[in-house]
Amino acid sequence: MRTLHTVISLLLLVGIVGCGSSQPTSEQNGRPLTTIKVGIMPIPDCATVPAAEKEGYFAAEGLRVERVIVQGGGIAMPKLQSGELQFAIMNYVAAIQKEAVAPGTIKLVTDAYQAAPNAFVLMVPGDSPIRSVSELRGKRISVLTLNSVGTLTLEAALKVAGLTKDDVHISEMKVTDMGVAMDRGQIDAAWMTEPFITGYGLSGGRKLADMMDGQTEDLPIAGWATSDEFARANPGTVAAFQRAMLRAQADVASDRQLVTNLLPTYTKIDKNAASSITIGVFPLDLAPSRIQRVADLMREYDYISKKVDVTKLLVPPPPSSTPPSDSVLPSSPGPSQGGAP
Repeated sequence: MRTLHTVISLLLLVGIVGCGSSQPTSEQNGRPLTTIKVGIMPIPDCATVPAAEKEGYFAAEGLRVERVIVQGGGIAMPKLQSGELQFAIMNYVAAIQKEAVAPGTIKLVTDAYQAAPNAFVLMVPGDSPIRSVSELRGKRISVLTLNSVGTLTLEAALKVAGLTKDDVHISEMKVTDMGVAMDRGQIDAAWMTEPFITGYGLSGGRKLADMMDGQTEDLPIAGWATSDEFARANPGTVAAFQRAMLRAQADVASDRQLVTNLLPTYTKIDKNAASSITIGVFPLDLAPSRIQRVADLMREYDYISKKVDVTKLLVPPPPSSTPPSDSVLPSSPGPSQGGAP
């Protein structure tokens, strides 16, 4: 499968105080704008939200967005259910786990991000004696959240190396703390995404393994979610959000420079680093066949106890004027991934 580099972004939309209704505020061309709160993370995956804001796509759809920073899908989930957020970035592992235990709780409304080579890697200190995944037996490894895409792809890599999750010690840690923890010897390796891969690489870190290889190559990573309650009560707002995001997704998918320019506005990465990081793919179609791969992989590694049909999770977006073939960028230029060999 061909993997190419692209980035998608997500920021938060300002919104409603109660469950299931949006609140009109201010006006655009005489029309009242509906304020929505959108949960985002300071990572490349979320570039689409600032892109949509920059181009006025939300306002054109009658929306006013307030960004809210969240640590991950697991943190965003209860905020969606309570109405504190109307939309949020959601990794597919978290969404599928929720569907397995509480069917019909949340809905995925647009795709966000898909893996590319070296966009999600296991990092170690530059002076670490560990040279392969097979040497991780008994070692301490941190991921952003447990029972997530991080642990799932780590388990797949361990399996290839003849190990299981029981052969290592996996802990949860903020990605901003991982580099310092490795340098102090508190952990031996960390599962990282950009821009932290590049940041730790520039400070001497080294890539141990690409987490999106073999069984996990081109793995769908995240989409934009809302609660089932909000989707049922506000179909017009959901469709408006989808249309705005699809336009912005097409923009970031076809213009790496746009992504490079946006990253410093909502992450701590500077312009120079933004031009060299590895970014993933921004799909334009919320394709069940791709997302089903994640559910099937989760069943194989006992993240869920039974098969989940992902079509029940999806709210298909309106037709896009940009064909899916335009949703990938050519490979990003030159510099090494995160300073790692």
